[in-house]
Order: sequence, then C-alpha cells, then structure tokens
Amino acid sequence: MHWLEYVKPLSQGAWVTIQLTVYSTILGAVFSFAFGFGKLSRNWLIKSISVIYIEIFRGTSLLVQLFWLYFALPLAGNAIGIDLRLPPVIAGVLALGLNVGAYGAEVVRGAIQAVRPAQHEAAKALNFTPRQTLWRIALPQALPEMMPAFGNLAVQNLKDTALVSLISLGDLAFRAEQVRNFTQDSTTVYTMILFMYFGMALVLTAIMRIIERSVSRWRNVRT
Repeated sequence: MHWLEYVKPLSQGAWVTIQLTVYSTILGAVFSFAFGFGKLSRNWLIKSISVIYIEIFRGTSLLVQLFWLYFALPLAGNAIGIDLRLPPVIAGVLALGLNVGAYGAEVVRGAIQAVRPAQHEAAKALNFTPRQTLWRIALPQALPEMMPAFGNLAVQNLKDTALVSLISLGDLAFRAEQVRNFTQDSTTVYTMILFMYFGMALVLTAIMRIIERSVSRWRNVRT
C-alpha cells in the first residue's frame, strides 16, 4: 500500500480532530469565563461550585474523565433509572471542554486579579457597581493578558484530542491506528500524523495570534 493511499483515511480522521478541537475549545472558553468569574464571586455557593469544578478537573487525568463520562456515567444513570449514555463525539467534546475550561478558569481569575488596584479604586470613585467594574474596567484590561495562555491551552487541547480514539471515535489517531494495523507500516503512518498534528497546531497558533491582536486593538479602542 503506497503512502498516498493513506492520505484519504488520515484526512477523514483529521477532519474529526479539527471538529473536536473547535467545539471543545469553544466550550472550554465558556467554562473558563463562567467558572473564572465564579471563583471571584462574593456568593459563597457560586464560589464553592467553581472551586470544586476547577480542582476536580485540574487534579484528575483527562483520560479518566473521558472514560468516566463514556463508560461510568451510563452505569450510574442505569442505577437510578435514567439513560445517561453519551454518543462518543459528545463525550469527547464534553471531556475536553471541561478539562481545558478548568485550566482556563484559573487564567481568567489570575488575569482579572492582576488588574492594578488603582483601577478598582478609580471605579469606586466613579460610583461603579462591581459588575460595571468587571465589564468596563477589569475585563478589557485583563483579556489581552489571557490570550497567550489561551493560545497554549488551545494547542494542548488539539493534542489531547488523540485520547478520544480510546472510545472508538474516528479521529486522526484512531484512523492512523487502523491504517497501521492493516499495513504494518508504522514508520510512514506515524510520521504522516506527526506532521499533520504539527500542521494543525501551526494553523491554530496563527488563528490565536490573530485573535490576540484583535483583542489588543479592541482594548486600545476602549481605553
């Protein structure tokens, strides 16, 4: 089997990997801001839930989280008479999104807390509410500081998608293993997916840099 014949199945897997990366990164961004803000909340319940979420998903393995959602959650649902089975793609996106969101929440919290105290004092002098201070003062200044870390998390998330092959989701890693098992051509197959992951990471990094520059321009306009 010539290496050109590997391109079609690997490309199909790469498309699944791209979709997983996009969906889970967007979901992770939502979780990042929701629980990052939650950890800064003055409401003890919201803050407690946010802390528990962050510590659980940062303190446990992504692989275990994926297996729990795909294999253990349906069993727990059966015990209480509820069907909690998740399709592989939903389990994959959810596990990846929850995991990257926990790390992103700490990025959000740290960037907001890094805003100079003088800015908060000025907001108080202008009689801003805490919500107005967050949205008009802290967030516009903190957002550009978050972007490099978010870029790193997005690339890490892309690489972590390889784990979904373990629940039989046909991503790039899964297709590569199928081709390798059929051809026994490990060197060619793994070299091809190495460069495919590298190429996708370069494109994702370029996209994140464009977003980073856009956010910086938005801050300059706001300030």
